[in-house]
Amino acid sequence: MEPRRATPDDTEALTAFLARVDLTLSGLDSPDVRLWIQRDGTGAVRGCTGYEMSADRRHTLIRSVAVDPERRSAGRGAALARFAFDRAAEEGARTAWLFSRRSGPFWQGLGFAEADRRELARVLRGTHQVRLFRSTGRLDGEVAWSRSLEPSTASGRR
Repeated sequence: MEPRRATPDDTEALTAFLARVDLTLSGLDSPDVRLWIQRDGTGAVRGCTGYEMSADRRHTLIRSVAVDPERRSAGRGAALARFAFDRAAEEGARTAWLFSRRSGPFWQGLGFAEADRRELARVLRGTHQVRLFRSTGRLDGEVAWSRSLEPSTASGRR
């Protein structure tokens, strides 16, 4: 099932879903945060993906990639992540970044390598997640990851 762009009407359900899977809720109602969701036949959110762009549009912060715990291990998370990579690249992003303390092997499988969190915070300083982590003192405890979105050098693609 193809994700669809989240609308303001989805914010409450998306917030509840992301809280349940323990992901950052900052900026979900901001037009700067691009989000897509997948709902099942009952209307329940079963997956989501998204990103925020840097001011120069060369960098993107991948965020809110999640699959309902009951539906994991079927490639859905990787498909949602790739969907976000493709949309961000269409907007001009050349490098994808993200924070993840728990899912390193998943992101490595998609071509990410550990990165300097201070560099991530510098190039994506205006994003909701970076501002939140700085204001709460959480930045130093986060693990940053990055990968190229350039077609000739990106690994982990299709």
